[in-house]
Amino acid sequence: MRLVSAEGLRAKGIEFSKMHIWRLTKAGRFPRPISVGSNRRAWVEDEIDAWIEAKIAERDRADSSLDESS
Repeated sequence: MRLVSAEGLRAKGIEFSKMHIWRLTKAGRFPRPISVGSNRRAWVEDEIDAWIEAKIAERDRADSSLDESS
């Protein structure tokens, strides 16, 4: 199991501000981080990858809905 820092999120293309990530997490729309030390948080990489895959699937469903309505 690997952990991803805030910098690691950016490397995966997730360039949200800390506040936006906090709001998404609070709303249950982004994986919750774990504490890895004082004032240090990290995310489980598999959970972040699953979140990204879900976003891709969401996009693809929306795209197919557009195709079907044409």
